[in-house]
Amino acid sequence: MALLMEHQFRQLPADKQVETRPFLEAVSYIPSFFDCLGPTIFAPIKADLSGNIMKIKAVYDTNPVRFKTLQHILEAEKEIHGSNWPRVGATVALLWLKRGLRFVQVVLQSLVDGEKDDTNPNLIRVNVTKAYEMSLRKYHGWFVQQLFKAALYAAPYKSEFLKALSKGRDVKEEECLEKIKKFLVNFSPTVDAIYELYSKMNADLDYRV
Repeated sequence: MALLMEHQFRQLPADKQVETRPFLEAVSYIPSFFDCLGPTIFAPIKADLSGNIMKIKAVYDTNPVRFKTLQHILEAEKEIHGSNWPRVGATVALLWLKRGLRFVQVVLQSLVDGEKDDTNPNLIRVNVTKAYEMSLRKYHGWFVQQLFKAALYAAPYKSEFLKALSKGRDVKEEECLEKIKKFLVNFSPTVDAIYELYSKMNADLDYRV
């Protein structure tokens, strides 16, 4: 779990505002998570996350003071783009990024909760399938959904996945799961806060790709 524990997300303040700079610093390491699931078959999701992170950073870098929080970015772009918002700029990039982050969140939480296929307990298909259903499936067309089904069968065994998360070190499953719990302490509230922000600002979109 060293892969993610070395780059923890910040604890949210009481107002649940997500500060942009530390968020971008922490989230920049999340795409590597998909290398642990399968560097080839999950490459499109990894590339999508990386691209969206870069788009948000490009907007933030134009005015770090104005765009101090993610909410500031959405509010500014709503004013700038008018009727084209929220289908533009960092707003739509963060829209897709939050879905990818939800996928990661659910995979990890499902593992921590001990959810598994009793007939094949060392497989992580149950965890990955649940995450896909809860985060991305309804935004994907038939073709993309079929690609993801194929990806499920290429997913590693749980032991291999946890070893990859630990940067190749042999770590006891219990120890790795405990570190995942600690990572989720700040990561999950951050993802939830971004979802709440989009709901509050009516910025969610339901179109499929």
